[in-house]
Amino acid sequence: MATKMTTETIDSFDKAILDQLSTNGRITITELSHNIGLSKTPCQTRVKRLEADGFITGYRALLDPIKLGLDHVAFVEVKLTKTNERALRDFNAKVMQIKEIEQCHMIAGGFDYLLKVRTQSITEYRRVMGERISSLPNVASTSTFVAMEAVKEGVL
Repeated sequence: MATKMTTETIDSFDKAILDQLSTNGRITITELSHNIGLSKTPCQTRVKRLEADGFITGYRALLDPIKLGLDHVAFVEVKLTKTNERALRDFNAKVMQIKEIEQCHMIAGGFDYLLKVRTQSITEYRRVMGERISSLPNVASTSTFVAMEAVKEGVL
């Protein structure tokens, strides 16, 4: 039985594969193997192992939100009325149902969650805030910060 890989057991070839795939998930095995200096079969074996061990969780198309008309970005601090496990689970489950919430992070600090919300306009954001975010379970208060420009965005 193969040993499951950890961050301590991946080597420079595995890291090179992850780096290449993070910028181009559609690269062919032939191109990938050439770029990292391995032959095709070992390269493909490593990719399959990285997938099986959860280092690669999937492949997807990255969409341009500006071209899709979603150029209004707001960050929302959320304070909850209570933070027991049930309250957190309820909040987390409902957040997953709001497509305009692009990211949700639990925060250790003066508030409980930080949301990244992407909409078409401030008017649309106001509707999402009033109808959806404010009515999430256990929300005590929110504070909104509107982004003026994205200097750096992306994935690993």
